[in-house]
Amino acid sequence: MGVLSVCMKIAGWFPVVFITAVVLWSYYAYVFELCIFTLAPLHSIVQLIFYILFYHCFLVMFVWSYWKTIFTQIGRMPTEFYLTSSELQRYEAEDRNEQQLDVLKQISREKRLPVHTRTFGGGMRYCGPCKAIKPDRAHHCSVCSTCVLKMDHHCPWVNNCVGFSNYKYFVLFLLYALLYCLYVAVTVLPYFIQFWTSKIDKDAGSFQIMFLFLISLCFSLSITALFCVHIRLVFNNQTTLESFRPPVFRHGPDKDGFSRGSACNNFREIFGEEPKYWLLPMPTGKGDGVSYPVQARDEDSDRLIDPGAESDVLSGPEDEEDRHTKGKGEIRNSMKSTVNYATMGQPEVPSVAINMENSTDGQVNYGAETNSINSHR
Repeated sequence: MGVLSVCMKIAGWFPVVFITAVVLWSYYAYVFELCIFTLAPLHSIVQLIFYILFYHCFLVMFVWSYWKTIFTQIGRMPTEFYLTSSELQRYEAEDRNEQQLDVLKQISREKRLPVHTRTFGGGMRYCGPCKAIKPDRAHHCSVCSTCVLKMDHHCPWVNNCVGFSNYKYFVLFLLYALLYCLYVAVTVLPYFIQFWTSKIDKDAGSFQIMFLFLISLCFSLSITALFCVHIRLVFNNQTTLESFRPPVFRHGPDKDGFSRGSACNNFREIFGEEPKYWLLPMPTGKGDGVSYPVQARDEDSDRLIDPGAESDVLSGPEDEEDRHTKGKGEIRNSMKSTVNYATMGQPEVPSVAINMENSTDGQVNYGAETNSINSHR
């Protein structure tokens, strides 16, 4: 590791140190200057207990979620997505870009990698620095020098990538930071007004109370905007990167390609099924960060654009013997399960019915019918 890299890593902690210093100062200004030095002499014991108790509740949740966002390890790709030395030689031996993409497609079939998304040119998503095929929703972070599962963005305020492993913690960090700042601003507001109306002495402690109100109000406004953005992303099952550049499937770019059909289902993918854990920075989300359900349009295109074979990114090609030995019932069940899953909860997607029948020559004829399209083979 070079000197420049060490300096960059040290500099990356400056925003975290700044936030920590602001929180420590706000603790002193609120607990000591406001509660002890201002409220206690006024014999406002009940108000004093109320202020300190709820303040520490918000502070603990804020610090807990902030800590988890910072120190949770980023989601890294499984080893099967990395090219082995022999696979890398096959890839680098090809000179033309089209041939290299064919090699990546063959490797993906051989390993049966669960990849649906493409580049804008239609090829496999490949990371040159990592020498790996990118999983769906994964992106390379130049700061972390690795590909991050379901990468949302690299946040300097937590000195970490926000992605699959810590996105819930990040949203809770925004929530509790907002509640913390709003609580401080609301409870300090009466004394801020008294400061400007000269009803309290303008000493050093009073100035700290005034600045505490102004800083908490400024942070509240900025955090509110950021929190609203990420709540919208949660309900749409999108990342920040996907909101700016939609993922590309076989049917083209689709910003709703990973949506589970409703805001409730999208929320539960990140926060889990148990409501009692939703507001706690604990791992409760669904999935492994690699495989994601996709919308009907991509599933149908994977199955029907290339008839007689499975998706070219999900599995390898079937040989002639496998096709003849597979039972017709198994084929029918496979096709039906794909259609039923793809159209589930999607009212805007036409319903699909698969009709199959045996012909006299031993082949299987099938037809795909929708409420707007009829096609037979």
